[in-house]
Amino acid sequence: MKRAEGERVLLEEFSAGYYGLCTAGGMLSAGITHLAITPLDVLKVNMQVNPLKYHGISSGLITIWREEGHSALWRGWSGKLFGYGVQGGFKFGLYEYFKRFYTELLVDQQRSVIFFLSSASAQIFADVALCPFEAVKVQVQTQPHFARGLTDGFRKMYMNEGLSGFYKGLFPLWGRNLPFSMIMFSTFEHSVDLMYRKVIQKRKEDCSRAQQLGVTCLSGYAAGSVGTVISNPADNIVSSLYNKKAETIRQAIKEIGFFNLFTRSLPVRLTLVGPVVTLQWFLYDTIKVLTGLPTSGGLARHQKDLNLLRQ
Repeated sequence: MKRAEGERVLLEEFSAGYYGLCTAGGMLSAGITHLAITPLDVLKVNMQVNPLKYHGISSGLITIWREEGHSALWRGWSGKLFGYGVQGGFKFGLYEYFKRFYTELLVDQQRSVIFFLSSASAQIFADVALCPFEAVKVQVQTQPHFARGLTDGFRKMYMNEGLSGFYKGLFPLWGRNLPFSMIMFSTFEHSVDLMYRKVIQKRKEDCSRAQQLGVTCLSGYAAGSVGTVISNPADNIVSSLYNKKAETIRQAIKEIGFFNLFTRSLPVRLTLVGPVVTLQWFLYDTIKVLTGLPTSGGLARHQKDLNLLRQ
């Protein structure tokens, strides 16, 4: 981004403050966007657990509204806000850290390898933080009388299942989120690069803030949509395990059916995830540009630093 003469840069890239800003930006962007789509998430989880009753987006929302009231559409909102906020902080903050780390460690590797490793490393930690919130959220959304809220849900789950109850879905959660995150970040990075090289045909630094944020939004939507299709089977398995429809991953696959793993709740997830990921990237990069930093995407700055070190 070209900066006007005298424009103040509030943070230096790759400093401790920079990673702190990325973590805070990830928490805000992920928490706010996931909170906003809570009604659709409630529907998605119920479609996965009871597909015969909830078989369409419009009809499913109407059914929940009529049978349980409008407040039922917001069940689990606190788990969405705080759980996915914490996950977003780990995911975005650690991705920035690991991207620099692996760029310096694996100098001759292709960019896709760097993106895959960085996103996977960040997601492992992010899901450990998310898992207890997700366990309580799914129970609250599908069992109306399970708990009065997040705090009550944590207490009841601990009393009923112990500490292990919060993490029984960790491996399926990794199975869902690791492929999603790896594909999402890699697709985003390559989409950003493609937009600047083939569409705009200018360097990022030569584009206005509005142009950069436009690239962020288009790349974010592409990344979210591709990642959703890849992660849909694991998402169905997670909901089945948390709602005791199955005791093991193998049993969940058998109960759901191989074809349904890929298709069940996919339309509502595409409706959810594409716009959500787009908005997350937009909010995240808006926070960056407001502090004088460039938008996300690319290894150019990393590679420049490495070249200077070799001289």
